[in-house]
Amino acid sequence: MRHVYSLSLICFIFLSIGMTESFANQEQSIIVEVEGDPDERKEDIEKDAPFIEVVETYDILFNGLALRAKADQLDKIPSFDFIKTIHPVYTYEALEIEKTDNTVIPHTINKTSYTGEDVDIGVIDTGIDYNHPDLNANVKGGYDLVDLDDDPFETRPEEGIPTSHGTHVSGIIAANGELKGVAPNANLYAYRALGSGGQGTSIQVIAALEQAVKDDVDIINLSLGNSINGPDYPTSQAVNQAVEHDVLVVIANGNDGPENWTVGSPATATKAVAVGAVSERQTLPFLVDPLENKKIPLTPMPSSIPWDIDRSYQVVNGEKKDAEVSGNIALLKQNEQSIYKRIKSLAAKGAIGVLIYDDRENDFAQLTNQQLSPIDIPVMALTAKDGAWLLNRIEKKPFYADTVFEEVGRNITPFSSRGPVTVNWRIKPDIIAPGANILSTVPDGYESLQGTSMASPHVAGSMAVLKEAHPTWTNEQIIGALKTTAKRLETEANKSLDPIAQGMGYIQLDEALKAETIIDDPLLSFGKVDENQETKTVDVTIENMTDEEKTYTFSMPKKQKGLRWKLPQTFTLGKKEKKTISIELNVSTTLLDQGIHQGWLMLEEKNEKFHLPYLFMNQTADFPKTMGFTFTLKPHTHDEYMYQLYVAEKAERVQVDLYNPDTLLFDRTLLTLTDVDTGTHEGNVKKEDAGSPGYYKALVTVQLKSGGYESYETEVFIAEET
Repeated sequence: MRHVYSLSLICFIFLSIGMTESFANQEQSIIVEVEGDPDERKEDIEKDAPFIEVVETYDILFNGLALRAKADQLDKIPSFDFIKTIHPVYTYEALEIEKTDNTVIPHTINKTSYTGEDVDIGVIDTGIDYNHPDLNANVKGGYDLVDLDDDPFETRPEEGIPTSHGTHVSGIIAANGELKGVAPNANLYAYRALGSGGQGTSIQVIAALEQAVKDDVDIINLSLGNSINGPDYPTSQAVNQAVEHDVLVVIANGNDGPENWTVGSPATATKAVAVGAVSERQTLPFLVDPLENKKIPLTPMPSSIPWDIDRSYQVVNGEKKDAEVSGNIALLKQNEQSIYKRIKSLAAKGAIGVLIYDDRENDFAQLTNQQLSPIDIPVMALTAKDGAWLLNRIEKKPFYADTVFEEVGRNITPFSSRGPVTVNWRIKPDIIAPGANILSTVPDGYESLQGTSMASPHVAGSMAVLKEAHPTWTNEQIIGALKTTAKRLETEANKSLDPIAQGMGYIQLDEALKAETIIDDPLLSFGKVDENQETKTVDVTIENMTDEEKTYTFSMPKKQKGLRWKLPQTFTLGKKEKKTISIELNVSTTLLDQGIHQGWLMLEEKNEKFHLPYLFMNQTADFPKTMGFTFTLKPHTHDEYMYQLYVAEKAERVQVDLYNPDTLLFDRTLLTLTDVDTGTHEGNVKKEDAGSPGYYKALVTVQLKSGGYESYETEVFIAEET
């Protein structure tokens, strides 16, 4: 198998803290983007720097070289004038997962006789336990992008923080033993792009994509992501290029829900299938205040034992040192201190359970994804709103709460990231699949986990089944069949869930296999509307897969002030005929609220109904205008930093200010950019201009062209002089 490149995890640490003498003698690998023919640049380096090994050249999804040498020898790299970029490090992670008790078996969505026979699936993840008895026969190859070898095994304990994520994902796709995956006879190819602790970089992800394309896999699954909500981030572009090479690419939508605009790259890729997570029907606990008719949903924390409290208990403030927690339920607010230590302390004092919340609403998903070591009392999470209400309630007078258990139907999980995508305003996810309480393989056994990481491989396995059942279908037909036959989810009051939460809806593999109508790209994104009166048009291609004539009719949407639709009322397709139709929407912006507008159009053919989600943005919305700021030492230099950030809307000015993390007092301005276009921005800062070393709170503020200011916080580390 051909070699590929990597920037190893230890190298990332090196970039952050500067090179030490012992580190300088260690062999490292890096990736550089070059101008011109990579093969010619390889010859130049081998001639002028023979001590640097050129591991491989890349010219499919990326124009560059993989290099390996001792760290101090790589100092020569910036002197080559054809070096276009040494990419700044941006961390990717195997999406956070939750351990659970109630289980869903992956194969239950495949009620057919097809098994994905002879379909090759690349899993870009943390590696795979290919010795697992349920996976051994299916693993046919792969590559380790972290260690640059042919052994893509999960990170073992002696190598760092051990991983299991890729093995779990692979089992959902194609386990074939005690447990059955969706496509148990598919071939698996493991690409270890995420190392110790499940972390890697965009460079490794792109390298894995390129290697998978070279290995001619049919399908690629990526259960990973970052927080960059933009369609043109490098990983999203690489995914689109992979699709152009006739590969089906399936990506987890992310676990940063339930807020809008939380889908991140590479799930933002236009041509990939992004997958959200669904919980099946289950029984969940609720905390009840019978006096105020208040009911608070409880979300299990990972590794917590079940909340089996079946009578009334007092809820007390666990933050107070003199609180009587023995025999009671303790309430905690997330802060900078260790959650685990605080919960263990409360358990030692006799608390029968712990409720924890974060007063920052957007951090609820991260709170519920925190992995805790085993604790022998139940721990549940509350939203910021419910946590604040409960704290206020118990501060007034003693509060005794009951626990009730209710059966909840199939629904979008709270953690599943929502769309839309900034810049192009596309609907994501495309589709949803089981992602809660999924039982699958892990090294040396089995475990139930949840996350959109578990939803994505359900779709990858389904694609393998469709490829086996319909070998003449194009990739577009396979994707179209899955989307067209998806089932729209509704509330108990028969109200459809938002398109940006579910896309086309819940995957129905058995229906996709026998699809008689396929709609190509049925998610209708009309974009952004700015003028007082503006008309937008979206073309949709509909294909009759049968040998019989079919007649289709659009139902006119309910009249809404400010919207006027122009739809083809009735049209007919002959046998195996395909036709492109235009859907026209006229918007009067002044008659509508600003922000996201979404809904559904309905197309009917006899007794069959197809629900097409639509979305447009009126003028502006409360979406993140800038994100993903990173600031690291430039590789193999001692006197220069490089930065990167993503801007989702044109700005007059972007400014990064540093604050003391303890006092929160302003220290200095680190960076100022003016007249900033949409997209990724990179640059360099001399070390003397970066200022005093240390950790800082960074406030990234954007002044918009349209007026107003927006900002967000992150952290910056300035290294000591070496």
